[in-house]
Amino acid sequence: MRANSYTSNFKIIIKLIIFVLVMAAIFFVFGGKYKRAADMNTVNAYTKARFDDFYALEKNSLDMVFIGSSHSYCTFDPEKIDPYTGLNSFQMGTPSQHADTTYYELREIYNYQNPEYVVMELYWDVVDDDFELKQAESLFEVMNNQELIDEYIKEVFPEGEKAKYNLPAIRYQQEYFAYKSSQWEKALIEKFGVTKKTEATNGTEYYRSKGYTFCDTVIPESEFDRTNQFKNFDGKDWDFSPKQKEYLQKIIDLCNEKGSKLIFVTAPIANVSMDFIKNYTAVHEKLSSFAAENNIPYIDYNIVNMEENLLEIENFRDDAHLNDSGVAIVDTHFVKWFQQNVVNG
Repeated sequence: MRANSYTSNFKIIIKLIIFVLVMAAIFFVFGGKYKRAADMNTVNAYTKARFDDFYALEKNSLDMVFIGSSHSYCTFDPEKIDPYTGLNSFQMGTPSQHADTTYYELREIYNYQNPEYVVMELYWDVVDDDFELKQAESLFEVMNNQELIDEYIKEVFPEGEKAKYNLPAIRYQQEYFAYKSSQWEKALIEKFGVTKKTEATNGTEYYRSKGYTFCDTVIPESEFDRTNQFKNFDGKDWDFSPKQKEYLQKIIDLCNEKGSKLIFVTAPIANVSMDFIKNYTAVHEKLSSFAAENNIPYIDYNIVNMEENLLEIENFRDDAHLNDSGVAIVDTHFVKWFQQNVVNG
């Protein structure tokens, strides 16, 4: 009986080993496929081009850097700003960049540059979230500093997210299915002329220079209402994530340590989006109070737009980001504000 028991246990162990090996092989194969799909993501390509250009710069040649989420790289164009400030600036925003990611990106920036000014786009929807994996990956895929990446994972990642990050089949799943969906649609169009009903793209977008992504697309009508992401947003319910507020303080301390002047800017969202938001002033007051408490110059372009009618709906690419025509308007205003309130303030 004991021999039979040993035999049975041995068979179970063998089956378990085979199962683990098969699952490992599946995860390996699909992980590779998913990673290749992620590498073909256009936004990833823009971010890589941005960092490649940054790493190619002469050491300590920048006077100003722009950091933050997509609202940064969709708002600040160094080629529009530099001729009027006399500074050499560079755009270093990455998609959905949270304050924790900003902190580690800024540490990498200081490894190569010592800018006099650091302009951080302070978007409320990325400082109320404790952790988000995809935005961290956007930095990891382009930053040439494994030591900083390892520290970020150790210090910032929740334990469950560390496991997810180390499994490419899970980590890149979203990009893979988005890529396959676009491929399937293309195949249907080529073979049957069948396509899903979407509004035609009415402009172009491409990475241009100095970290800036050019886009002259105008917001589609669907985002005026049906698909607008700001429906049901009430500013009274908004607050900082304690985690992101901690990293904002780390950013402030780092800039002070390096001798850079930190500036906070909130980029504008589309006029139609602001119409959906209730009690935006509650958000603004918390952001402006935090800036004032830390003696940081701050301008909120949603407030400026409401007070000065700075922008029209045609100046936005979607419900949350400017197109190049809007960038020209905001950057002209920013230069004047910067000279009056930062340089001469």
